[in-house]
Amino acid sequence: MNKSHESTGPSDVQEITLRSPAELADALPYLMGFHPNDSLVMVALHGGRGRFGGRLRLGIPHDPQEWAPVAAQLAQSLIAGSEKRDSRPDAIVVFLCQDPPEGETPPETVERLRPLAQSLRTACGALDVPVLEALCISDGRYWSYCCPDGRCCPAEGNPLALPGTTVMAAAAAYAGIQVRGSLRDMEAGLTPWRTPAAAEQEHALDEAGAVMVARILDADGRRKVAAETLTLARRLMDRLCGAPAVSPGSTDDRDDRLIGPDEAAAVILGLQDRETRDRAAEWMEGGDGAGALRLWRALARRCVGPYVEHSAAPLALAGWVSWSMGDEAAARVALALALRADPDYTFAQLLHQACNQGLDPETLRRCLRGERELRDGGEVDDTPGHGDVRVPAPGPRRGPQRVEPPAEGRRPECGPAPKQGRKPECAPARKQGRTRGLGRPPGAGPGRGTSGGRRPVRGAQRGGRYGADNAGNGG
Repeated sequence: MNKSHESTGPSDVQEITLRSPAELADALPYLMGFHPNDSLVMVALHGGRGRFGGRLRLGIPHDPQEWAPVAAQLAQSLIAGSEKRDSRPDAIVVFLCQDPPEGETPPETVERLRPLAQSLRTACGALDVPVLEALCISDGRYWSYCCPDGRCCPAEGNPLALPGTTVMAAAAAYAGIQVRGSLRDMEAGLTPWRTPAAAEQEHALDEAGAVMVARILDADGRRKVAAETLTLARRLMDRLCGAPAVSPGSTDDRDDRLIGPDEAAAVILGLQDRETRDRAAEWMEGGDGAGALRLWRALARRCVGPYVEHSAAPLALAGWVSWSMGDEAAARVALALALRADPDYTFAQLLHQACNQGLDPETLRRCLRGERELRDGGEVDDTPGHGDVRVPAPGPRRGPQRVEPPAEGRRPECGPAPKQGRKPECAPARKQGRTRGLGRPPGAGPGRGTSGGRRPVRGAQRGGRYGADNAGNGG
C-alpha cells in the first residue's frame, strides 16, 4: 500500500510504501491530520498497489445495538463517495481508536469492540469490497482483527512506534503535513465553557435575547439588528487581531479575555438570522479570514447552558473559514460539532457535504464575492466555477413549531440582490428565510426542556442519521 503526495508536478510526487499493520497504525494521524480518539475510521484503497483514497470518520457509537446498522451505512457511504470522486475501492482498511475506560484493560477494550469490527467487515463484504485490515488502537498499542497469528499479533498487542521515528513521519515532515494533537484537543477549543464564567455569559444571553426578540420580529428593527451585529463583529475581529501575540496554546484564553459577555451575546444572537450569517461568511480570506476564524471560535465557546444549539452558527462559520483557507481537518471538526449542536442546521449540512465530497471552496467564495460586489455597486465576475452549488429544499419538520419572521428585506441564500439576476454558480434562491428564536422571554425561567427553553424559528433539513465525517480523498 502506498500514499502519493501530489505537489507541483510529476517530478515532485512521492510514494510511500506501507508494508505492515504497524506502519498502517502509524500512518493514521497523518491521513487524518489529528489523532482520532474514540473514533471509527475507514480508508478506501484503490488499485493493485493499494493507493489510499477516501477516508471516513465517525465517533464510536456507545450502544452496541447500533453497530450493525452504522456499519452498513458507513460502508455504503464510503464506497458510493469513492465512486463519485475516483473509482470503486478495491479494498478498505478499518481503524477502531479508543482508549480503555476506567476499570477496563486494553485487551478487554479490543474484545469489546470486536463485534463492531466484524460488522464492518461483513457490511463491506456484502458490497463486494473486502476489508484488507482491521486494527484496534488503544492505550499506545495496536491489535489486528484479521491476523490470527499470535507470533506477530500477540494478545497483549504491539506498541505503536515512537512519534517522529517512522518513514511516514519523515515523509510527512518533508511534505509539510502537520498532526495537531488529538480530536479531543481540537474539539476543546470549540466547545462551550464549563467554568464559573459560563453563568455570567448565560445571563448576558438571557438579557440580550429579551431585548432582541421584539426587535428581530419587526422589519426595520431586524435590519438594524443585522447592521449592529456585523459592525460589532468587525470591531471584535479588529480587537482580536490588534492584540499582542501570545504563544499558540494561549490564543484562545487571550481571545476570551478580550470579548465581553454582552458583546458575545449580541453577536451570537444576531448570527441566528440567516442573512446576517451569510454576510458574515464573506469574511473568509486573508486577514479577514484569520480574524473571523478566531472570533467564531470564541463565540462558539460562549454558547453555554441552554444556548448550546446557538453554537451551530459560529461553528459552521468557523468550519467554512477553515475550509476556505485550506484547513480541511479543522473544517470537518467544526462542521461536525455544528451538526452535533443542531442536526437540522442546513448551512452546516451543505458545507459538510461539500467539504466531504472534495469540492473546491472557490465556487462558494466567488459567489460571496459577487454578493459583496453587487451590494457595493461593483461588477460581478461571472467566470464559471468548478460546479454549481445546490441547496436542497427543506425536508419535513419534526419537533417544536417554527415561527416565520417578516419577509421584508430578505435576499436569496447565495445570490445577488433581488431583480439583478443570479450568478450561474450560486445556489438557487429561496422564497423566504427564517430566523432562530433568540432567547428566553423575561420571566420564563431556565426553560431547559426538549428545545432548550427557546423557540427555534428557522427552516432546516435533517441530515444523515449518523452524521459521519468524510475526511476527503487521500490522492
